Amino acid sequence: MHKALLAPVTTTAAAALLLTGCSTAEEDTAAAPTSATHEHDHDHGHDHGDEHEHDGHSHSHDGMEAAEGEIEVAQLPNRVVVSYDGGLSTLDAKTGQVLSTDKVPGFLRLSTAGDGRHALVTQGDKFLAFDSGLITKPHGDHNHYYTANPQLTRTSFSAPHAGHVVHHDGLTALFADGTGTVEVYKTDDIAQGKPVATFDTGAAHHGVAVPLADGSIVTTIGTEKERHTIRHLDKDGKTLAETTQCPGVHGESTAADGKLFFGCEDGPVVFDGKDFHKIDVQAYAGAGGYQRSGNSAGSTESAVILADNKTQKDAEFERPTSVSLIDTTTYTAKKVELDSSYWFRSLARGPLGEALVLTYDGNLNVIDPDTGKVSAKIAAISEWKEKEEWQLPGPILKSEDGYAFITDANKDQLVVIDLYKGEVVARHELDFTPVEMAVL
Repeated sequence: MHKALLAPVTTTAAAALLLTGCSTAEEDTAAAPTSATHEHDHDHGHDHGDEHEHDGHSHSHDGMEAAEGEIEVAQLPNRVVVSYDGGLSTLDAKTGQVLSTDKVPGFLRLSTAGDGRHALVTQGDKFLAFDSGLITKPHGDHNHYYTANPQLTRTSFSAPHAGHVVHHDGLTALFADGTGTVEVYKTDDIAQGKPVATFDTGAAHHGVAVPLADGSIVTTIGTEKERHTIRHLDKDGKTLAETTQCPGVHGESTAADGKLFFGCEDGPVVFDGKDFHKIDVQAYAGAGGYQRSGNSAGSTESAVILADNKTQKDAEFERPTSVSLIDTTTYTAKKVELDSSYWFRSLARGPLGEALVLTYDGNLNVIDPDTGKVSAKIAAISEWKEKEEWQLPGPILKSEDGYAFITDANKDQLVVIDLYKGEVVARHELDFTPVEMAVL
């Protein structure tokens, strides 16, 4: 059921809020089951009745008791973790209230750990685990939900030149570009920091790996100079399948049918669980068959992958105005022209599998993944243009629980769009310029 709880509102992150929610601990990547519901204007039907809070604890009628610092709630709210120059801030997605701030030096990248609770912060040669304070506790045939102060945990993961984070099939894989090593963790136990498997891909390279439920992984193979191979390895590291037809392999996404997508520089590759399939993109590839789709977004509601579409091999800095839609059922692809450019943080998927692209004109483009038709353009943020240094602040698009969350780096705002209504429901003022974002 969809209901409207949010009304258009502008909020300011006041200093008083910063003081009440300040956190000083380290980040943590632990897990809360992915079944966690989020209270953010859409009714998820998880109301467990009355709650009582006294003596610093929250109690429910069926005997569950909150730990110190936890408050039981009927539904979990969305929380937004944002990195900026000098640290991290966590906001309530509905009100824009700053719940915590953490001073962390360096260029910080953010990924969700996959458990609905933790984010992983990439900081140089390690991943840090950040606890958003959204807690799910199973209890018989139902769950109880609690909130706590967000904070960096003491859990960290050593990973020379820490790279991609991928959660899939209840497992989370961390790739160390500096060694080519993959460590796999049970997603729900990631805060404990104990891997259940480790794989050596053979050489340092900018890679990515997808863990599978049977203990196998699908991973890139390469060196610092070149990479064009993807392998399916069993739990003992034995090769089950391989393709060498993916030059410049980068990035991955999962489609609704469980098939895996990998971007290449001459058309992508799809893995069906047993074999690799090369996608023919010659109809819209550039000179020499060049077509790079290294950034992508999949959906549990669609067999179609959304990917970027770069076709100028020798361009010093390409600004594409079209995207690719790859059907993992028919192994075909099509181009969709948007008449405005975008960048790698511009791609996401909606609750019904819609393809979402944030373009330079400030619009959120909503695309039907099956037809390729642009069904809506929602005015979201101010006009912008990608900077040539990708680490510099620019807009970020994320989608969660029926909402699009977009940062406006020009105005230091967080914009929230109800994707069912197709309208902006909140604009939160920020006291910093956002660099990366994770929504839980």
